[in-house]
Amino acid sequence: MSAHPPVAIDKSAETHSGSVDHQYAALRKTMRNQRIQDFLFHKITLLFAASVLLALVGIIVSLAIGAAPAFKEFGPAFITTVEWDPVDDKFGAMIAIWGTLATSLIALLVAFPISFGIALFLTEICPAWLKRPMGTAVELLAGVPSIIYGMWGLFVFAPLFADHVQPFLKETVGQLPVIGQLFQGPTMGIGILTAGLILAVMIIPFISSVMRDVFEIVPAVLKESAYGLGCTKWEVVRKVVLPYTRNGVVGGVMLGLGRALGETMAVTFVIGNAHKLSASLFNPGNSISSTLANEFAEAASPLHVSSLFALALILFGITFVVLSAAKLMLAGMSRKEGTK
Repeated sequence: MSAHPPVAIDKSAETHSGSVDHQYAALRKTMRNQRIQDFLFHKITLLFAASVLLALVGIIVSLAIGAAPAFKEFGPAFITTVEWDPVDDKFGAMIAIWGTLATSLIALLVAFPISFGIALFLTEICPAWLKRPMGTAVELLAGVPSIIYGMWGLFVFAPLFADHVQPFLKETVGQLPVIGQLFQGPTMGIGILTAGLILAVMIIPFISSVMRDVFEIVPAVLKESAYGLGCTKWEVVRKVVLPYTRNGVVGGVMLGLGRALGETMAVTFVIGNAHKLSASLFNPGNSISSTLANEFAEAASPLHVSSLFALALILFGITFVVLSAAKLMLAGMSRKEGTK
């Protein structure tokens, strides 16, 4: 009986098989780590996003709880009542609401065209050597603290405004029917109009900076094509730049309006801080933010504190309505574009 010959073992095959198994295990480990990282990344970012909503809900709830006694005492008439008397605990929000809306509207009417012109000049017309220093200057203005604007408005702008601008407006526009009532009254330099102009100076850098950044993202090929067809600069802006950047322009305007609605210190310096309702923009008045700044630390009675909370809640509501209106306007414009 003959013995079988020894079988040769292929060491290289065993080594190759072990290497493949090792690579496969390493690949599975890497994929498992990636799934864990992706899960953690998803949950952490979800937590960050949810924290914004939680903070928003917390602010609304805290304001509503604080304002509840005032609305319970005065009812919906709190919004339309003019009287504000801390001594007798009688409060109404109409004066502060009027001051807030009037100053913000004046600021927006003045700031929007100026900001639009600044942004267009920097992106379409400005020479290359001037673009950088002018852009830097605009950004520096946006970083100036609001209290500096308020001090400048009170000590520099208001006296000049009282001596030169207000008398001129009173003698010209103030003599017109209907609209002339807005430009009558004492020319003291401080008041609703002055506060609105100071707010305009404050929000111009914000709106122009956003518009400039938005205009710069327009593809150069679109503008070059329009110029190649013989369009002027204004036609390129109106038919190419503005349609392409509409959402960003509206966003910049809303950013500036949001700051104007909630601005405190600059308005407090120049609005006059008087609880009086007048048709004249020259007369002193009050805004929601200036009322809160002036009276919150000195509010003694619980109803006074609650009324201030109610003013803050109303300001929050005004801001929400303005932003919602902007969103609806953009949605309507998009639908109209789709039907063309």
